[in-house]
Amino acid sequence: MNKLILTGVAFLFLSGTILAQSLLPPVFSYSHKKTSYITLKNGSTVEGTIKDLDRKKGIIEEVKLKDGSGKVIKLKPSEIDYMYLPASGWDKMGSSLGFLSDASRWDNDDLDQDKIARGYVYIESSDVMVKKKRMQLLVQLLNPHFSQKIKVYHDPLAGETASIGIAGVKVAGGLDKSYYVKKESAKAAVRLKKKDYSDEF
Repeated sequence: MNKLILTGVAFLFLSGTILAQSLLPPVFSYSHKKTSYITLKNGSTVEGTIKDLDRKKGIIEEVKLKDGSGKVIKLKPSEIDYMYLPASGWDKMGSSLGFLSDASRWDNDDLDQDKIARGYVYIESSDVMVKKKRMQLLVQLLNPHFSQKIKVYHDPLAGETASIGIAGVKVAGGLDKSYYVKKESAKAAVRLKKKDYSDEF
């Protein structure tokens, strides 16, 4: 386990409460009515509505988008640089994420704050270490509001801790058991498990 990366993200794992307040929940379903915005690695952009996201073991393998003319465009992860996808059911979860609309709390001006505040999920291409193999995947950024130095990505293969809810509000648990974490200078994101953090600190 990389000590520098662990040290850099220590504050994220001080307690389940901090994680629950700071990280966005992973999103698995997207609106088929609202416009999605995809930027390709060749610099061009594609807009349209999501028709389908093909996944294998949680990993995105293909994005199907319907453009304004009704044409279905199929994109492989290797073609995509980043994308903003509208989460379905955002109105139900948005009330608990009001801090996203406060731009003064953001540290990364490279992201479209307006889209994320309106319920768009930011997914980007990143190299990640899957066991000992380096792979390029499309991963959801869970900390868009403080991601300039350290990026925390959803681990599509991660399990969840048990959660406790009061009056419909989740107050403990329900957190991924692992994340992919990438420091500003790192070439690839590494998987960080909560149990590894406990062992190291």
